[in-house]
Amino acid sequence: MSRVAFLQRLYGAFRENQSRLKLVLICTAVSGGGLLAYGESVAPEETITEKKKVVVLGTGWAATSFLKNLNNPKYEVQVVSPRNYFAFTPLLPSVTCGTVEARSIVEPIRNIFKKKKVDVQFSEAECYKIDAENKKVYCRSSLNNNLNGKEEFVVDYDYLIIGVGANVNTFNTPGVMENCHFLKEVEDAQKIRRTVIDCFERANLPDVSEDEKKRILHFAIVGGGPTGVEFAASLHDFVNEDLVRLYPGIKDLVKITLLEAADHILGMFDKRITVFAEDKFRRDGIDVKTGSMVVKVSEKEISTKELKSGGEIKTIPYGMAVWSTGIGTRPFIKDFMTQIGQASRRALATDEWLRVEGCNNVYALGDCATINQRKVMDDITAIFKKADKDNSGTLTVKEFQEAMKDISERYPQVELYLKNKQMRNIADLLKEVKGDDKKKSIELNIEELTTALSKVDSQMKFLPATAQVASQQGTYLATCFNRMEDCEKNPEGPLRFRGEGRHRFKPFRCQGFPFINVLLISTLSIPTQGTSIWVNSLLWEERRQQPSFLEIGFQLVIAVNGCGILSMQGTVLL
Repeated sequence: MSRVAFLQRLYGAFRENQSRLKLVLICTAVSGGGLLAYGESVAPEETITEKKKVVVLGTGWAATSFLKNLNNPKYEVQVVSPRNYFAFTPLLPSVTCGTVEARSIVEPIRNIFKKKKVDVQFSEAECYKIDAENKKVYCRSSLNNNLNGKEEFVVDYDYLIIGVGANVNTFNTPGVMENCHFLKEVEDAQKIRRTVIDCFERANLPDVSEDEKKRILHFAIVGGGPTGVEFAASLHDFVNEDLVRLYPGIKDLVKITLLEAADHILGMFDKRITVFAEDKFRRDGIDVKTGSMVVKVSEKEISTKELKSGGEIKTIPYGMAVWSTGIGTRPFIKDFMTQIGQASRRALATDEWLRVEGCNNVYALGDCATINQRKVMDDITAIFKKADKDNSGTLTVKEFQEAMKDISERYPQVELYLKNKQMRNIADLLKEVKGDDKKKSIELNIEELTTALSKVDSQMKFLPATAQVASQQGTYLATCFNRMEDCEKNPEGPLRFRGEGRHRFKPFRCQGFPFINVLLISTLSIPTQGTSIWVNSLLWEERRQQPSFLEIGFQLVIAVNGCGILSMQGTVLL
């Protein structure tokens, strides 16, 4: 046997028996010299603790934000969604008008997490059942070419993140599903775009009567929320800046109507925004009909109940109708809500940490959930006992101030109430109740404290179902998961007023934003249209949020195309 063959066999034996061989010492002669080989096996490392399985349902704003910010490699993540991409939904109205191409606002979901250290797997399927008791999610493939007919599968989880968004809410209005367009997905925007062009082509045919042309070119938008308003503005700009040049003979027949059942559009925002948007639409020729409740939609007419005219029923001929009246619950979410005792609610109720009420390891965020903020009045006795450290039966300003940080974190409505009342701190509130100029001498019993805080809960508001809120919730929850172990040992949340110790994390709060505003400045050589830009500017002002890079980029695209120049400054527009 040659030396080389001997060494190879010995090396193979060493590789196969590393756990038994501790030391191998070989001395041999190679070309008259000596060769010393030394090897010591290393004991195998201890097995890593089994990773926790996190199942994420959805690839919208909330779920994608969670995936982007989850950095803890101790989790194994399984994403389940019928959509294998993330869509930048605020730009959907622009896709309907061709300002932005659909491919420009989507990103494959695998591109988002492929470089992350976290083990993430994706399955293109839809969830149809959640079994919270056994921690299982039942899924069904959304593809038609299933292999071997295996369409359904079950996924186990340790933590479940529900971010599936919501369906369109038709309020069971007859004819909506059959005759209206929606604006929830990229496919919806592309369909609307084709329909708008088809309306102009049909109206441009020589044999069409004048009345029929007016009907075909009447675009009705049902719903005066952000989606309806943004689409109306985008459609107005598209028609008046592009289509009128292509179809000059029928440009004067185009009409855009915005139908809203409430007294004003954009009712969830500041009144200044509502007034400005209505005035701007009126100047641009967009017909805003408030107090008009749609009760039926046929192939060519919309029937409305005029609430301002005693419930009179009117019919409006239309060529295309877009329905954007709100959001509804997905069927499997309804079944899950029934399972956990939330059947009477419109969305999954969570606590301030985004945990679904009634489930320990299930979280819900985005449009499919709503935070059930706890009321101060429900815990007023516990708050008083925690603040009354000397058990004297009364509270001094000093005692209350020491607990003030935890109270404000746990009950955000307290801070909002003080701000609206223009009070610097809780001491001013106590002073107002007692009428005592010497603040340090103020003492309150529990009845007086209850009176002082009795109106605080009136400041509680539900968060709007917007992309910004969902994105913030995803980022917040990912941060919690990244620091789960550290916060188990060292909790950083507010005091548990109804228990001992502290909460692990600070509760979710929508971030306060600086006074950033985007202003449109017309150039001398370019005419100003900018309806959609103005609407977005106002929405940014209300949110007190600096617009994202993509939002600014989109507005710059419009500006370059013929609207003007954008500038940012730290002042309030209105």
